[in-house]
Amino acid sequence: MPFAANAADDCNTRKTVPSDPQTLQEIVEMGLCRNPNTAASYLAAKQSRMNRNAGFAPYLPDVSASASVSRRYATETWSDNMTSTGLSASWLIFDFGKRESDFGNLNASFRAANLDYNNTVQNYIYELVAAYYGMLSSDAEITAAKELVTVARGAKQTADTKFKAGTVARADVLRADTNMAARELELQRATGNGQIARGRILFLLSFPQDQELQITDMPIEFGSAAEMKNVEELIERAKRQRPDLLSAEASASAAWHRRNAAFLRNLPSISANGNLSYDPTKNYDQYGAGPDYKFDGSTIGIRASMPIFAGFANMNNIRATQAAYERANELARAREDTVAMDIWTAYQNYQTAQKVLVQTGALLKSATESERVVAGMYKVGRATMLDWQTAQADLASARRQDITARYDLYVKRASMALALGELRENLKN
Repeated sequence: MPFAANAADDCNTRKTVPSDPQTLQEIVEMGLCRNPNTAASYLAAKQSRMNRNAGFAPYLPDVSASASVSRRYATETWSDNMTSTGLSASWLIFDFGKRESDFGNLNASFRAANLDYNNTVQNYIYELVAAYYGMLSSDAEITAAKELVTVARGAKQTADTKFKAGTVARADVLRADTNMAARELELQRATGNGQIARGRILFLLSFPQDQELQITDMPIEFGSAAEMKNVEELIERAKRQRPDLLSAEASASAAWHRRNAAFLRNLPSISANGNLSYDPTKNYDQYGAGPDYKFDGSTIGIRASMPIFAGFANMNNIRATQAAYERANELARAREDTVAMDIWTAYQNYQTAQKVLVQTGALLKSATESERVVAGMYKVGRATMLDWQTAQADLASARRQDITARYDLYVKRASMALALGELRENLKN
């Protein structure tokens, strides 16, 4: 299992989350060790490997042993025990390539199962990455909501003071009360969303949702020139390494081998066979072989077989496997188109996310300064409470957008790596 070697020894059996804050890398390692879906996909790949290994059997001799004990009853009398043992062997010599096609099918299916496992792992890691940054985003929104509650509380206290001094009307106090109530409502919503985000990542880690998981932030600088490559180059790279596309191609290869095997079943097969039997109850002295000669006989020979008529089953099997092969090719072609679209979408989303983060940063800086100036103007009587409320609302919106843009950029980068089929490698960078 990828990353499992670096995970804690008890990661699969532990019932509680670690007490210390977890990095993204530690979250992924623990998840891959615990997740039942990736484990099931791994076992499917292992099963396919065993099936592939069984495909070597037709290349080796087939040897079997037999033994029997019997008694005959006649004229109300049981005879003595009659025992015999035997050994037989056969070895397929030539079958016009049928066993090669059968093995090719098993080998291609094994490769497809491995790629399906790889794809399952990458999709699971992407879910973990999204949940990890979703939790960080929700925590940041809770912190921002608390700060805005503090600002609203300060505005209310200022309005109360000025109203008592007779410098503002009671309408300012009411607006300040309304504003503070709205900010407290936003804090409650942010807290609820934070609990949902925390439950999501605990679900992905197979822990109960009522536990307290701590995670650490992961600041990374994105947008280097090496990342922003030509789209066509990214698509070609994905075609070489995207596991779901490679799996579709491997499935098409398996279908090709199955089609060939269905046709080759109509051709002759040639095998060598032989057997040796032994009966200790027989006495061959009457044949001049001596009383101690106990072998019943032995044979060796060459056997050829060819199906003649099976109720049109072979013909229909050939047509069915041909249709399955053509279908697999169409599915692989459709997957290739999907890969190109995924790359294009992820590329555009990633570029947009970088630009949005720059803009939201500038917006937050402007809104922060505006709120500070309006607050000062209100205190000296040069702005109204409505002006201050508007500035606070703009600040709240700017902070939410900046938080969303920051962590959305991380998720979009993970989406880009997933579209390229290299999420695990990019995770460490």
